[in-house]
Amino acid sequence: MNLHSELLQFRQQQQTRRLFLGRTAQGMGAFALASLLNPALHAAPQKPAAKDKWPGVVRPLHFPAKTKRVIWLSMAGGPSHLETWDHKPKLAAMHGQPMPESFTKGKQIAQLQGAKLNCFGPQLGFKKFGKGGAEICDLFEQIGSVSDDICFVRSMTTEAINHDPAHMFMNTGSQIAGRPSMGSWLTYGLGNEAEDLPGFVVLTSLGKGGQNQPIAARQWSAGFLPSRFQGVHLRGKGDPVMYLGSPEGVSREQQGDVVAAVNALNKKHDALVDDPEIATRIAQYEMAFQMQASVPELVDASKEPQKILELYGCKPGDGSFASNCLLARRLVERGVRFIQLYHKDWDHHGGVKDGVTLKAAEIDRACMALITDLKQRDMLKDTLIVWAGEFGRTPMSQGGSGRDHHNAGFSIWLAGGGIKGGISYGATDELGYSAVENPTNVHDLHATMLQLLGIDHTRLSVKFQGLDARLTGVEGAKVLKSILA
Repeated sequence: MNLHSELLQFRQQQQTRRLFLGRTAQGMGAFALASLLNPALHAAPQKPAAKDKWPGVVRPLHFPAKTKRVIWLSMAGGPSHLETWDHKPKLAAMHGQPMPESFTKGKQIAQLQGAKLNCFGPQLGFKKFGKGGAEICDLFEQIGSVSDDICFVRSMTTEAINHDPAHMFMNTGSQIAGRPSMGSWLTYGLGNEAEDLPGFVVLTSLGKGGQNQPIAARQWSAGFLPSRFQGVHLRGKGDPVMYLGSPEGVSREQQGDVVAAVNALNKKHDALVDDPEIATRIAQYEMAFQMQASVPELVDASKEPQKILELYGCKPGDGSFASNCLLARRLVERGVRFIQLYHKDWDHHGGVKDGVTLKAAEIDRACMALITDLKQRDMLKDTLIVWAGEFGRTPMSQGGSGRDHHNAGFSIWLAGGGIKGGISYGATDELGYSAVENPTNVHDLHATMLQLLGIDHTRLSVKFQGLDARLTGVEGAKVLKSILA
């Protein structure tokens, strides 16, 4: 206690360079100088609400919200729309023939640039499902069984054609690193319902194909927003968070005293220098302490009914996509705002038939189970599920059995949270090369997502480098109103 008092006294007496400058500089000079010393100081409103629970800056909502939370199922590697959700009989009829130059001349192609381009027909069968007659790959029977809850968007496009910038663009609306991710924008704008869990959680899983494309933590970064809004990565195996338990011989009460003392010092220092990252540090210390109690209960699915485990087809804690889908449902029950599940191993430059067959076995039941489970709990109506890769695959063959990266037209799907089920939106051309009906870009998807959450995408912005930065960019984005219930 004496040490605690001495440290507090030292902090009070400390005259930092920033404090001196802040007291002596005046007017616009002070603002400019502070910005140079720490640009993040003026990036966004920083002060938390009482008890340090961030309330969100969108108050009141711009529109009535149809959804409260988002589960984003990110299929890392670029799934082929031509073996999943977009049936192309004409491409099948032209299998092995030269790709018409009218489709590809002057177009951006990844690794096939300059190569002989031949049509590569769909390698798997398709059939119709549900009352809506959704025509999808017949391997996805479980997803087909809930297709009347799903809207298939078959006219998706993106600007990027390589993995990391394409992930960056899908997550942040920009190919350049350093922008806030979707989950960060949502927790900044809306706050978090959970008291003892982060508002933005990331889960990752690796399929059995072994193509372990790296997924960098910058994909869930808060960018120029305060770091309290960045995603928290929970591991699927072992301890979900490093150092989750207290050190040996240290009780929870003792650790609570340490957290209180550290935060008292931080608050004293923050009062002197007014640094937003100190406020973040205080909030994160408190969140980490709360998570020591909440996370073990969260990941312990032993009390889940056997029928639920059978529905997902998983063994909790095995690190699989199915196990992560169950964990996602448990997270949304506890008020987490944005959950992103990465499932790797979709990069099928070769062996696309066997690759998609393997992936279907890994995700089909789990996706169906997530939709069914939320619906049974009356939570699908206000939980938006998005299934998307970072881009699609070419209608032309690569290496005789695979497909290259493709950004001019691919498919995603959405369910729940104010989305019309049993419909499709948009279309690619007869060979599946370009989006020709209702072309949709990533900014449109983000704008639609924000609309469902009650946010006008043009009004959720932050001053950054002299511009009003926002998730949907400044080029113009449209809300996909025809897919909204």
